[in-house]
Order: sequence, then C-alpha cells, then structure tokens
Amino acid sequence: MLPLRWADQWGLPGLCASWVTRNDAGRSQIAGRRRSRFASGVVSRLVRRFTPFGDVRGWLRSFSIALVAGVFLTLSEAFDTGHASFPVRLAYWMTLMVLGALWGGVVARFFFSEGSRQRRGLWPNAALAALVIAVPFTLVVFTASRLLLRSRMEGEDLPLLFLPVLVVSALMVALNVLLESRRAGPAVPRPPKFLDRLPLKLRGAEVWAVEAEDHYLRLHTSKGQDLILMRLADAVAELEGIEGMQVHRSWWIARDAIADARRGDGRATLKLKDGAEVPVSRTYAGQLREKGWI
Repeated sequence: MLPLRWADQWGLPGLCASWVTRNDAGRSQIAGRRRSRFASGVVSRLVRRFTPFGDVRGWLRSFSIALVAGVFLTLSEAFDTGHASFPVRLAYWMTLMVLGALWGGVVARFFFSEGSRQRRGLWPNAALAALVIAVPFTLVVFTASRLLLRSRMEGEDLPLLFLPVLVVSALMVALNVLLESRRAGPAVPRPPKFLDRLPLKLRGAEVWAVEAEDHYLRLHTSKGQDLILMRLADAVAELEGIEGMQVHRSWWIARDAIADARRGDGRATLKLKDGAEVPVSRTYAGQLREKGWI
C-alpha cells in the first residue's frame, strides 16, 4: 500500500475518479446503443408483421401519397367542401388522409401478401381492399364532417356517403399498388419445388428426366444420375415450371433434354442427352405429336 500522503501528492484519487467517470460514460453509451437497436428491431418487426411494407420507407411512401392527395382535395374543394375556410378544409382532408393511410396499410396486409396475390390476383385484391377500407371509414368521414365542417348529415345519410368514400379509397389503393408494383419490378418466377429435392451433388443441374424404379425415382440430370425416394405423380406436380411432360407411366422428361426422336413398330422412342432411351406410351403419344416433340 502507498502512503496516503504519496497518493495525494501523485493525484491518485483524481485519476481514479476520472477513470470511474469515463467507465460510467462508456457503459451509458453502450446501454443507449443497445436500447436504440432494440427499439429499431421492435419497430421493424411490427412494420413487417402488421403491414404489407417490408420497411418503414413503405409507410413514408404511403403517407406521401396521402398528403399529396389531401392537398389536391383541399385546393379543388372536392365533394362540396368549398363552403369551409381553407384552414378548415386543409385540416379536414389531411386528417382523413393520414387516418386512411394508417387504416389502409393495416388492411392491405391481408390482401397483398404473397399467398393472397396468387389466389385472387393483384387487382381483384385491390378492389376487395378498397371495399374493406371504405366500410368502416365511412363512419370516420361522417364524424369528421360533423365536427370540422359542421355538416348536418344524419345517420340515414351514411349509405350516400359510402360511395364517395369508396371512390377515394379505390383511387388511393390503386396509386399505392401502382407505385409498389413499379418499385418491385417484374415478378421473378419461383424455381420448381422439385429442385429442392435434388441431392447435393446434383444441385444446380438441369433436370432432364425422372424415371420411376419401384419406390424410387432415378434422376437424369446434366450432372449425372441419382436416386431419391418419392412417387412419380408427386414429382410431376412439383416439376411444374419446367417445360416437360409425362410420356410413360414410368417417365417424365424435359423438352430440352430430347436429343433425338424415332418411331417404329407403332411406337415412339425418345433419346435423351445422356443417352437414355425413353419409351412413349400410346396414352401420351397424341399429346407429344400435338406439341411437335415427335
């Protein structure tokens, strides 16, 4: 231990206090960064879970469209709102547009997911989304009109109010759909599900043919052959997306795999790029002739 007078002389208490202060400051900064990352992660997860947007920028685009539309509706005195002063009209339309963007973003989550687009199509989903948005939002417009515009509308006027709300909702949904579709670009088709079943040594290969052997399938590919345990009927269903067809009860072949085709004795035979010869049954021969494969 150092004598206390030496410690005081060398300023050790001050050094210790300085070190403790810097250490506490460093810990506070680390804790602050962790809280910031946690909050950012929570917001990001909420945005992805409850909205159709992949990030916060999607919301910003939606609100930008809503605000521009609000300014236009204000300046044009749309839907007989010209009797109100400019500040009142601006507050009225901006309030409705922001609330509409929030409600529309939540509703869109259920109509513009990947599965929903595949089941019904983009524009049928857009029409349904506009309808779902407009039904409850008519009550919001009714309330805002009475409070801000001093409207004398009564409950029996709600059906008449629903039509203009539906029109605005449909236009806003259409604008958002067009913007997001243009940003996303053309849809990239998913690779056939069957390619995920290829053994590791065949990954990335072209599938030329699938041949049934008892309970197994022999895969003919550009990287060689291998066996997997699967039914041919299930494989044919998962090969959708590759131009090909079943030509025999035991064979499915890809169009690009055919190196040669010959006919004799009333039967057709296809020769593949790997040298395999595939018999064509009479059941499928007519379809192959229509396609020009034989």
